[in-house]
Order: sequence, then C-alpha cells, then structure tokens
Amino acid sequence: MAINPKKPTSSASLSLKSTDILRIYGKKSDLEVWEAFDQGDELAFNFLYRTYVPVLFRYGAQLTHEEAIVQDCIQNIFIYLRGKRGSLSKVNCIKAYLLKSLNREVLHKISRSKKLEYKDIDDLEGSFLIEVSYESKMIEFESSKETKEKLEAALNQLTPKQRLAVLLLYEEGLSYQQIAEVFEFSEVKSARKLIYRAINNLKSLLINKKQF
Repeated sequence: MAINPKKPTSSASLSLKSTDILRIYGKKSDLEVWEAFDQGDELAFNFLYRTYVPVLFRYGAQLTHEEAIVQDCIQNIFIYLRGKRGSLSKVNCIKAYLLKSLNREVLHKISRSKKLEYKDIDDLEGSFLIEVSYESKMIEFESSKETKEKLEAALNQLTPKQRLAVLLLYEEGLSYQQIAEVFEFSEVKSARKLIYRAINNLKSLLINKKQF
C-alpha cells in the first residue's frame, strides 16, 4: 500500500488545505492527535505524515547515508501504523515514538542487507557520522567553517549512541524522559547518564585539542 499524503483519501481532506490541517491539528496535544489518528481520522494521518516525515528523514540520515534505506523505513512505519489503527497504544510524545520506531526499522533493515545481527545503535559504528549545519543549535557562537569542522570532528569521536543522544537533546529538543523512550531505556536516569557522559567527553575532546 503506497502512502501519498498529496492524495487525501476522504472528502474532508479534499476540503481543507495543508496549511489549514497544520493549523488545526497543531493546536492539539500529541495524545489528542494520536487518538484521532487511531480512530481513523484521515486529517490526523495527513498531519502526522506532513509534520514528522521531514523529522524522521533528517534523523534517519544520521543513522545511515543510504537515503533509499531511510525512505523505505519511514514508509514501512506509516504503513504499519495505518494498518494497526483502532488498536494502537496511547502515545504522549509522537516524535519520540516515531524516532524509536525508526531506530528499530533501520537496525533491522541494515542487519538484513549486511546479513549481520545489529541489536543496538552502537553496532552502527562507522555508518553514523554527524554532519553539523550552520543553523545547528549546537553552535551557540559565531558560525564558521572552522567551527563547524571542529565540532563535527569532536562529535564523531563519540560512540554512535552518545552522538544520537546529543542530537536528540539539542537538535530535536527532546526531554530526558523522551530520549529514554527513543533508546528504550527502562529508567530516565540512564538517558541522563548517557547525555552527561557524551557532553563531558565532547568538552574534553574540544579542550584537549584546544579547538576553541
């Protein structure tokens, strides 16, 4: 089943423009949007797709630079969710839920393509390298090519999971609890510990190399 948000599947969808859908559903809580989607609301599905596909693609591009894999994984997630409507569990943070789903899907996809068993993000060492944009929230001072390159070099010396934790905190704006959900940690303190260690390691790398 191909999913194309540009072709709404209900008369209600046809009567509203994309901007109207984003405005209306953007005022609702994640729980309200998710429940509407679960109950078969096509406008809620349209909103979810348009809002989170760019987020998922940006995040997935950090897991692997193979765009086809990222696109397939995102497609699979929405096909699965659409097929499970009516029986979905409650979701309080849609972004965290979808990012967690993408982690699983990418690991599964890469495992199958390489005929290896990848169980954790850290198994993706070498395929996950952060590329810092000049608009990155991680750069809180004057942006320059040199600054960007130094930050990238330091970030990419962290473990894949540490890099993702930093990305989720600073770029995606997730809370520690939401980051714990993405990594499927049983306790929030595990997310805090991971991030503190990542930030400390990052500071040490920058200071020791006198990068700033």
